[in-house]
Amino acid sequence: MRRMAKPGPHHPLRIGQAADLLGVSPDTVRRLVDSGEVDGGRSDGGQRHVDGVSLAAYLVEHADVPRGGSAPTRSARNRFTGLVTKVRVDGLVAQVELQAGPHRIVSLITAESVAELGLEPGMVATASVKATSVVVEVPEARAGAEAPGAGR
Repeated sequence: MRRMAKPGPHHPLRIGQAADLLGVSPDTVRRLVDSGEVDGGRSDGGQRHVDGVSLAAYLVEHADVPRGGSAPTRSARNRFTGLVTKVRVDGLVAQVELQAGPHRIVSLITAESVAELGLEPGMVATASVKATSVVVEVPEARAGAEAPGAGR
């Protein structure tokens, strides 16, 4: 098993917390650490943990992106807990990316909010989604089909 460097900028997560974020069992997370796919180590007290930055990279690399078919049905008041994978600050605005299971959430917020929340890759955060618009999707097979009544 890899030994993680001093916590510093890394965000150590408990094995159970990492398992919840991945949607797998704690044993699966232990195997990911033991195989070197995700960095981890032990605390001074011997408790196992996972490096949040490494887990975020693993989540992005292994995200299960849906391939066509029906769009999932969701409530307008969704909360997605996941790991911050990117933070880009440009002047007054910042772009924050979260990987919450198979979902990649991108949010544009103020640079001040990023600083106040201390957002950085590898840490756990929750995106609360409240939309004022609706996006209508159709299965991929129908996307190129001509709309009924078109061309008349």
